[in-house]
Amino acid sequence: MASKAASCIFCKIIKGDIPCFKLFESDKTLAFLDINPLSRGHALVIPKFHGEKLTDIPDDHLTELLPVAKKLATAVGAQEYNILQNNGRLAHQEVDHVHFHMIPKPNKEEGLGISWPQQKTDMDKLKALFEEIKSKV
Repeated sequence: MASKAASCIFCKIIKGDIPCFKLFESDKTLAFLDINPLSRGHALVIPKFHGEKLTDIPDDHLTELLPVAKKLATAVGAQEYNILQNNGRLAHQEVDHVHFHMIPKPNKEEGLGISWPQQKTDMDKLKALFEEIKSKV
């Protein structure tokens, strides 16, 4: 059985088996235009280290990702944009290789559209959650 990395479309792009419109490359990071863009300049920034979720990637392979996304937003001239990174199918991840989207938002019709279903806060439960998380960080 082939490894997940061997069958991963992004790993194939990294190896050069699948072409891309490469915008940036270093020994740990690759950035390229999204072939199904939500807006002009929509790009992906990926670590070359294969991992399905952010927690699977060693910290030293994450250091360039946001600086590269920032450079792309500047290069595209995006005044407003989203940086998006999904983990798992319920969180809308389609490719099982960590990737960050840099999505320009030039108007209401183009770019990322989202809803934000806020929940009412019980301050006692929020304090307990805070203490639980803080003890693990």
